[in-house]
Amino acid sequence: MNLDFDKVGGLIPAIIQDNETNKVLMLGYMNQEALDKTKELGKVTFYSRTKQRLWTKGEESGNFLNVISIQEDCDQDTLLIKVNPVGPVCHTGDDTCFKEVNREDVMFFKHLQRFIEKRHQEMPEGSYTTSLFQSGVNRMAQKVGEEAIESVIEACNGTDDRLVYESADMLYHLIVLLTSKGLSIEDLSRELQKRHKK
Repeated sequence: MNLDFDKVGGLIPAIIQDNETNKVLMLGYMNQEALDKTKELGKVTFYSRTKQRLWTKGEESGNFLNVISIQEDCDQDTLLIKVNPVGPVCHTGDDTCFKEVNREDVMFFKHLQRFIEKRHQEMPEGSYTTSLFQSGVNRMAQKVGEEAIESVIEACNGTDDRLVYESADMLYHLIVLLTSKGLSIEDLSRELQKRHKK
């Protein structure tokens, strides 16, 4: 990093963003020492302008901000820190310091993709996902087909609740199938984005 702390009076703003939901959680300030400690601990540490000292977010509450990545902006005078928060971020108990709920339901697909990838790597005994991977591509593809048919049946003759239920089953099995082929739901998203641009 080529940050020039002297250029901005010794403190650089650090925007904290949730790695999963992409919500902006808070803004704090860092000096070089705070940035070094953040990198060392893997937990966001700020320089408190009111307390005139370093403080690791969560040191009292336990609601730490576990660092995923640190980026500097184009002018090298602001940081973007992506984190996995432990609990609410704001001292008021809110999810964010901007009174937003830190949830984007569609982002759960990203979490599910990572979970299924982990199952594929570790293959823990007793896991339904593990049993699918062990059953082979043909069985996984068959499960996607079965769940797709059940979704169609519910769309034509069932209830909305059952349609959502069966469609969720279909998407889960599709993600398992994609993962077994070294692909992901992000590959589908990229393909749809390409089509959308046409």
